[in-house]
Amino acid sequence: MNEQIIENLGPLRPLVGIWEGVMGDDTAPSDNRGVEKNKYRERVTFNPIGPVKNHEQTLYGFRYYAQNWRIGEPDQFHEEVGYWLWDAKEKQLIKCIVIPRGVTIIAGGRVEPDAKRFKLTAELGSKTYGICSNPFLDQEFPTVGFELEMILHDDKSFSYDANTKIQIKGQKNIFEHRDKNTLKLVKP
Repeated sequence: MNEQIIENLGPLRPLVGIWEGVMGDDTAPSDNRGVEKNKYRERVTFNPIGPVKNHEQTLYGFRYYAQNWRIGEPDQFHEEVGYWLWDAKEKQLIKCIVIPRGVTIIAGGRVEPDAKRFKLTAELGSKTYGICSNPFLDQEFPTVGFELEMILHDDKSFSYDANTKIQIKGQKNIFEHRDKNTLKLVKP
């Protein structure tokens, strides 16, 4: 693995490798547009990339792949692919998420290079850290906000709390679709 890439990952440096979590908590909209709670296991792979050059901007980061299975069920219920990117000059951490339901999110925030805890956000309508959905989801379940809080622990684990804010058609209140898990490094 290229040591120059690893050295330029900023706060992402500890995440290189394959991670697994065995008891995540998922609160999601149910089929009848109520509330459904699930326990899940998860596997995330972080493959380093970089440098990525945009004229004066240089980014380093990961191509990532995440898979989730409900406990006790063989079929995967969630998948996402994307990029984590680090802009050292601007101290910006960026997560580009693609979910095969027809949703993309670019979340970001200012983070120090040695941070062990950070928060990334995105809002519907933002020209920078924003959200885009397919026509069905935009009409029935528009995602209006996204927040991700992440903690990197000293024991080769990390925890996250992701809050995808959805305005379900016909409901007054915003639905907070929450996913929380702690993952451990299984292969550097």
